[in-house]
Amino acid sequence: MRYTSNHNAGCGPDGSPNAATAEHAGTDAARIALAVGPLLYHWPRQTLMDFYAGLAESAADTIVLGEVVCSRRREMKPDDWFGLARDLAAEGKEVVLATQALIESEADLRLVRRLAEQGDFLVEAGDASALHRLAGKLPFVLGPHINIYSREALVEHAAIGAQRWAAPVELSIDAVALVNPPADPVRAADGAPIATEVFAFGRLPLAFSARCFTARHHRLNKDECEFRCMADADGMLLSSSEGQPFLVLNGTQTQSAATQCLIGEARSLRAAGVTRLRLSPSSNGFATVLAHFEQVMNHGADAADARREIESLAPDGGLCNGFAHRRPGMEQGLEAEAA
Repeated sequence: MRYTSNHNAGCGPDGSPNAATAEHAGTDAARIALAVGPLLYHWPRQTLMDFYAGLAESAADTIVLGEVVCSRRREMKPDDWFGLARDLAAEGKEVVLATQALIESEADLRLVRRLAEQGDFLVEAGDASALHRLAGKLPFVLGPHINIYSREALVEHAAIGAQRWAAPVELSIDAVALVNPPADPVRAADGAPIATEVFAFGRLPLAFSARCFTARHHRLNKDECEFRCMADADGMLLSSSEGQPFLVLNGTQTQSAATQCLIGEARSLRAAGVTRLRLSPSSNGFATVLAHFEQVMNHGADAADARREIESLAPDGGLCNGFAHRRPGMEQGLEAEAA
């Protein structure tokens, strides 16, 4: 087995920043790597391909590929994802292949096995079945839906091959620091420190179900859904009886209505030992969002100005950062620092 990545894209094999990239960070701190998470929505194939072509020239260090929400979304076949992964790797990006968060069929398991048996790209485990297949075979990433809420749990998974941890989205920044303390990080099987990644931008993925909520909304059976979710580039916004944005339906996934944005948290994230930020794709101005995170996190740009522009580009529902501060997730405006 082999795992190839581009270590000049801002991070080393353990997911921590290269020393060489720290000198252009605009501060005396090491670079915070930017990872583009898997696309959570069902976009037309050409839209998707154009999106990733744009990322090839972006500041993104890592790009996570694959269908993680619904196996019925077949605009991209497994071979298409592998081809796209090779193209992005050739452009200098580290590529991670993600497995589904909810496995429902033998076909889903076959894809998990295929990902576990290849050795060209790091794999992100979305559930326990992926962990079972990856354990002891390949280094892997713990996806945000794996229940890691304690140092002991992270140590257990590091022993079977985890080299990077994407924290559950509801964990506060100080709780993340308790699970993987910067002064005493959990070590992978090869002795390298486990890298911590935090969900820093995007509608928060909250839950998955075997039932398709979008199909049900349109009074369709899941197996005859007509792929109605393709009409909602950022999911279907639901409001409360008072007219306030509440949740988003995205096929079998439920998301927050508000968009998580931690661009004002550079100091607290670094203090918590976070070396990587995950930005979840959205349909409007994502390249600008990514550029703002790069400038604020690694070049000392003003976070307040960046946040205002990001808010104008984010999907309806506003911005939030409550979970980061041990508050209800939909709360916002809780930054206590300037970048």
